[in-house]
Amino acid sequence: MEKQESIWSKSIPLKEQKTVVKRLFNYAKPFRFTFAGAVVFAFLLSIINILLPRILQYLIDHYLMKQSATMQIILFFAGLYLLGTLLKAIIWFFQGFLYSLGALKTFQYIRVKLFEKLHTLGMRYFDQTPAGSIVSRVTNDTETLFDFWYVFLTVLTGVFAVVSSFIAMMQINVKIALVNLLFLPILLIVIWYYQKYSSRVYRQMREKLSMMNTKLNESISGMQIIQQFRQEKRLNEEFEQTNGDYLNTRYAMIRTNSLLLSPIIDLLYALAIVLSLTLFGIDAIHSPLEVGLIYVFTTYVQSFFNPMSQMMDFLSVFTDGIVAG
Repeated sequence: MEKQESIWSKSIPLKEQKTVVKRLFNYAKPFRFTFAGAVVFAFLLSIINILLPRILQYLIDHYLMKQSATMQIILFFAGLYLLGTLLKAIIWFFQGFLYSLGALKTFQYIRVKLFEKLHTLGMRYFDQTPAGSIVSRVTNDTETLFDFWYVFLTVLTGVFAVVSSFIAMMQINVKIALVNLLFLPILLIVIWYYQKYSSRVYRQMREKLSMMNTKLNESISGMQIIQQFRQEKRLNEEFEQTNGDYLNTRYAMIRTNSLLLSPIIDLLYALAIVLSLTLFGIDAIHSPLEVGLIYVFTTYVQSFFNPMSQMMDFLSVFTDGIVAG
C-alpha cells in the first residue's frame, strides 16, 4: 500500500498528460466535423462580443455627450443592440449544442469500445482485477470524460476572446493595451503551477476515495463475519482514519482552488482596470478623452480577463479527466 500511495502522491508529468490527451483525441476523430462546427461558432461569438460595446460607445460619444440624441436615435441603437444580443444568443446556442453533441457521441463511443475490449480479455484478467474496479473504469471514468471535453471548448472560446479583445484594445490605445498584456505571463505561471500541484492533490484524493469505497464494500459484504468475531471497533477506527485522510485531501483541494482559481484572476483584473484608468487619466491631462472610449476599453479589459477565469475554473475538470483517461 505504501508503494501505491507514493506513486499516486506524485504529479502527472506533462509528457504523460500529452500522451493521455492524444489517446483521447483519437476517439473524437469520427466526430471532428461536429467539433469543427462548434469552433466556428465560438469564433463568431468572440467577434460579436467585440462589436456590441462599439455600438454603445458610438451612441455615448456621438449623441449622448453632445446632447443631440433624439428618441428615434435611442430606439435605433437600442434595436441594434437587441439584434446583436439575439444573434449572440443564437450563436451561443449552436456552439453549445454542437459541442455537447460531439462530446456525447465521443463519450458513448469510448464506452462501447471499452465494453468490446472487455470481451477480448482472458479469464486471468478477471481473476486478478476486482469487479468494482472494472465497472468503475467503464462507467465512472467514462462519465468523467464527458465533462473533460468541455475544457477544450472553454480554452478555444477563451483564446478567441483574449486575442480579439487584445486586438480591439490595440486599436484604441497601443500603450495601455501592451501594459495589460504584461499580466498574461503572470496568469500563465499561475495556470502552470496550479495544473502541476493540483494533479498531485487530486490523485491523492482519488486514491483515498478508492480506499474508502473498498473498505465499505468489504465491510458490507463480510458483515456477518465482522460481527461474529466482534471486529466492529477495529474496523470503525480504520474507516474513520481513511475517511479523515480523504477529508484532508479535500481540504487541500479547496485551499488550492480558493487561492489559485477565480480570486487571483479577479485580483489581476482589478489591478488592470486601476492601471488602465490611471493611464487614461494621465492622458486626459494633456488632451480630452471621450467617455465612450474609456467605457469600451474597460469592457475589453473585462473580456480579456473573464475567459481566463473560466479556463482556471475548468482546470480541475481537466485534471479529473486526465486521471480518468
